[in-house]
Amino acid sequence: MMASLFSGVSGLKNHQMKLNVIGNNVANINTIGFKASRVNFQEALVQTTKGAGRPSSVTGGTNPVQLGLGMQVASIDTLFQQGGLETTGQITDLAIQGSGFFVLGDGNDNSFYTRAGAFGFDSNSNLVDPSSGLYVMGKMADSSGEISSLATTSRITIPFGQQDPARGTTEISLANNLNASATDSVATLISAGSSNANAVSGTAIDGVGGTHTISIAGAQAQQASATSANLPALVITPSTVLGPGGLGVTDFSGFTITVDNSRTETVTGLTATSSVSDLIDAMNLIDGITVEVIGGEIQVTRDKAGDPSAYGFETSAASAGDIVNVIFGEAAGNTFLSSGGAASTFVAIDTFVPTKGTLPVGPPPSLELVYDEHTGLVIGLKGIGGGGIEATTFSGGLTATTPGNELIVETDDTTHSTSIAVYDSQGGKHTVTLEFFKSAIDNRWEWEASTLGNESVTIGSTGYVSFNPDGSLNTFAYNGGAQGVSIDPNNGAETMNVAIDAGTVSTFDGLTGFTSSGHTASIIAQDGYGLGSLEQIAIDQGGSISGIFSNGVTRILAQITLADFNNQAGLVKIGRSLYQPSANSGEAVEGVAGETIAGTISSGALESSSVDIAQEFTNMITAQRGYQANARIITTSDSMLEELVNIKR
Repeated sequence: MMASLFSGVSGLKNHQMKLNVIGNNVANINTIGFKASRVNFQEALVQTTKGAGRPSSVTGGTNPVQLGLGMQVASIDTLFQQGGLETTGQITDLAIQGSGFFVLGDGNDNSFYTRAGAFGFDSNSNLVDPSSGLYVMGKMADSSGEISSLATTSRITIPFGQQDPARGTTEISLANNLNASATDSVATLISAGSSNANAVSGTAIDGVGGTHTISIAGAQAQQASATSANLPALVITPSTVLGPGGLGVTDFSGFTITVDNSRTETVTGLTATSSVSDLIDAMNLIDGITVEVIGGEIQVTRDKAGDPSAYGFETSAASAGDIVNVIFGEAAGNTFLSSGGAASTFVAIDTFVPTKGTLPVGPPPSLELVYDEHTGLVIGLKGIGGGGIEATTFSGGLTATTPGNELIVETDDTTHSTSIAVYDSQGGKHTVTLEFFKSAIDNRWEWEASTLGNESVTIGSTGYVSFNPDGSLNTFAYNGGAQGVSIDPNNGAETMNVAIDAGTVSTFDGLTGFTSSGHTASIIAQDGYGLGSLEQIAIDQGGSISGIFSNGVTRILAQITLADFNNQAGLVKIGRSLYQPSANSGEAVEGVAGETIAGTISSGALESSSVDIAQEFTNMITAQRGYQANARIITTSDSMLEELVNIKR
């Protein structure tokens, strides 16, 4: 009878314990970083009144007869479930997503662990837990922002307002494209010399700026002609009659003129009463020749100058009394032929001196002659600057030049420039400009470095960049064997030695040389900066604290340390949301969030309590019912004892 009373008492006591745990969970429903607990029960001592019996050949075995003596608390477990993250916007509010604990310490080298990350800075710039004054532990970076592998865990101190020393620029980086087909190379006539040129026009296809000195040798094309002969000069006048009583022509039929060995025209409409003037008019109706009376003789001229075998004329064969025989004085069977004339022998050599860079190996090119399609005379030159530029002449066409009187044409440079601010050893700011010039060598640009103000480039001011046929970088070089650009700031600071990084050879990670609509090449970065002071911080998922300085520099200042345990449930709660290791938790394993520790850190957020209010209310009901049932056991046992006592009455 008494056993039931003791069992009921144990049930009351331990369900009260469960309700205490539930109460603590509910009380901490808004406690940041809090982890809910649970109670596990187990059966208490057992009284055995009869042991188990073995089976025999005639009977089976019997089970033991045992009486339980109540229940007890088996364990109170802390459940390390992930709590939700609440955004606060406060940089030093930190939450762990996943496994791990923040490490806190005091001045006595004691370590504590917590999931509550509502941190801040104290008056000495230490990152602390304001509720306890414990220091947030981590590793400090050196002045270059590196955290040594030998660095020890210590308090994190971020002195706002600390100065960041100036750093002189040692490298600038180039990227993007120089348009391979670009040209701004407009031509200008500097001197016509003795060439009879009157203008130049167009833009050089090669885009290269410089001076074209054009020497012209040879002679202009000549026109073929022929003059009647063997007739008294006083006989031939425009009014002289062709027939009897005049020149005595009796045959006016079959008179033809063949032009350029291909086109034969018949001269008609002439009679014995026709005059020399009528003959000239009739012959001038034939396209390509001009007939006129000069000095009492008839002269026929081929309008178009050139090789007489190609640009000439010939009459039909003479017969007694016909026009060819009488007027042009040819014996029977002969023809009146053009004579003289000559093709152009001009050769124009373009000796080019580029503004920047050198010429490819080889002799200077010959320019193309421009002919008048009507006169056959050379009236201009083209092919200057690789094409696109043409020189024209006054009437009369091109003439040869003499030494010192050459035709001189200048072309503008095709350029692209980009600038960036660089810094000297004292933090002084200087502007460096790189200007690129289209080169006479294919897939190449010359470059020149310059500065503004009192600075001066002392070494490595010029060079070239060349590209492969696929547009990738081939070479970036300095003229004169320099290894970089040396700049004297002229302000007392050290000489700046700046290397130029144009990218990786045969790749497209830096400068490229494709045909495009424009230039995009630019200096995208430099590694120097002026003096600055720490203005604000940022904390990443790995716990790295980066300082943002007034000079634009961002550098790692410290690394927050996280710790983890083989058995988190074995940690001992010591209040104030702090834990310490126990014999069953294992030693703390310290490391970096997201690397050696699985959890990551979220800045500007706090981890909320992991308490599930619905679950706690459900547990509250079960605890209440358990308590109520155990109380009923006690009252029932009491009634039975009362009946037992009443038996003697």
